[in-house]
Amino acid sequence: MRITIVGAGAIGGTLGAHLARAGHDITLVDSAEDHVRAINQRGLLIEGAETFTVQIPAMTPDQLRGPLGLVFLAVKTMHTDAGAHHIAPHLAPDGAIVSMQNGFNEERIAAVVGRPRTIGAFVNFGGDYQEPGRIMYGGSGALYIGELDGTPSARVRDLVGALQSAFLRNTQATSNIWGYLWGKHAYAAMLKATALTDETIADCLASREARSALTNLAAETLALAEAETVRLESFDGFEPQAFAFPPRRDAARVDASLDALVAFNSRSKKAKSGVWRDLAVRRRKTEVETVAGELRARAAKHGIAIPLVESVSAMIGEIERGTRVLSWDNMRALIELDARTYGPAAAGPISVSAARAAGGHV
Repeated sequence: MRITIVGAGAIGGTLGAHLARAGHDITLVDSAEDHVRAINQRGLLIEGAETFTVQIPAMTPDQLRGPLGLVFLAVKTMHTDAGAHHIAPHLAPDGAIVSMQNGFNEERIAAVVGRPRTIGAFVNFGGDYQEPGRIMYGGSGALYIGELDGTPSARVRDLVGALQSAFLRNTQATSNIWGYLWGKHAYAAMLKATALTDETIADCLASREARSALTNLAAETLALAEAETVRLESFDGFEPQAFAFPPRRDAARVDASLDALVAFNSRSKKAKSGVWRDLAVRRRKTEVETVAGELRARAAKHGIAIPLVESVSAMIGEIERGTRVLSWDNMRALIELDARTYGPAAAGPISVSAARAAGGHV
């Protein structure tokens, strides 16, 4: 297959390297000139369970030319609009953009190039950008590809086949890409909370002290998915239906799911989240507030408060600005807000007025 990958970092670079090694025609596009220069001079080095270098042509966005067939967009959420607008003039009439990202980027992309030229993807494998020309592949995770309207298509089937043979054998096509994307939002809400600390993802999820707050953090997002009438999907140990607010919560299944996520993350070479890496290592703005803004808009539409989501976003913003440090104290602040907001008697999503009374961000 011929694929252009815009955003050659942890996700885009990992995908591109494996596909190129398997013989596919891959071009990498990235705004970091030093990364592009290193790839062109020395090849792209992938480290992890195996280490290999692959030669792939790389360019900066200003060098991009069409017509482009299949394009993977693998930039941070806050760069999605700019990326889609930059790709659009070069996209062939039968071309398509695949969102290899977090957030509701499919909607943003479709607003630029149209739904028929947008393909959804759910990505849950781990990776970290290490330095120019060097990426660490953390290990296997779920990868689902699907049309936005759920219909089967030849292009999805061909793409899944290519990814299965070149990269992840468990890559699958789905008729419910939105169910996976919303499930990822709920899981990612917990991952963002782990980035408030210097602990590993596995250690945070294993913490008995933090489990109630993490569970209700996921439940806030799941309440929005329910309001949007999304049928949620499970993946890599995460069972979203179990995390729903009481009375539908299954406490035993929640613990089992969190234990499975601890095991899943303990196997990965990527011990901490990409958000943590942006904060602690790369010291750059994260995509957290952009994603929170998307959830905030839906929360306002449905009259559902998301105080834990808002607090995590606010604290990460403070870390970005240097007014808060990474510490377990941040998790304790979230735990205390959870106790004030939901407590043992909470039986479902709360109103904005109740969130204000509890002292949460609304």
